[in-house]
Amino acid sequence: DTEHFSALLVLLLLWLHSCRRLAECLWTSVFSSGVIHIVQYCFGLGYYIAVGSTVLCQVPPDVRNGKKLSVQICWYHIIGVMMYIWASLHQHRCLAILANLRKSRSGKVVSLSHSVPFGDWFESVSCPHYFAELLIYVSMAITLGIHNVTWWCVVMYVLFNQALAAVLCHEFYQKNFSSYPKHRKAFIPLVF
Repeated sequence: DTEHFSALLVLLLLWLHSCRRLAECLWTSVFSSGVIHIVQYCFGLGYYIAVGSTVLCQVPPDVRNGKKLSVQICWYHIIGVMMYIWASLHQHRCLAILANLRKSRSGKVVSLSHSVPFGDWFESVSCPHYFAELLIYVSMAITLGIHNVTWWCVVMYVLFNQALAAVLCHEFYQKNFSSYPKHRKAFIPLVF
């Protein structure tokens, strides 16, 4: 009985996540002059369409037909949403730290070069915003009821995608900054 509410809740979380990321792209982040390939751009658009469709496929057939509509909040909804909020706040904080590396105190962009970030989860890992992204998707898996194998496949994709990006970024920092903190891991605090 809770599957349709779980799917609706995860669709809402995905929508909020997409809206927050769009707002950060428009008003928080300071991007370098580099560009992404059109294939990467199209893949990203297709990914979000596929992820939303994946959640819609989790809605039971009787609910799709307009029957058995009920709202039943379970413990995993509460834990999943709280974890989502916590990870989203950290991701936003980390993205703001990265953006502020390129701004003056008044908020004006003064540089497009890379700098070593400090603060929040940057004290433990090179790419805490990637780790937070993984936690956001794990929180949605919890919200779906933990047992949803399809969504755990999405989580595994996010894990490998973000881990690869984190390792490449970590190697970039180590190569370009001789004073880069040696204790920092690439992706997961104290582990990887």
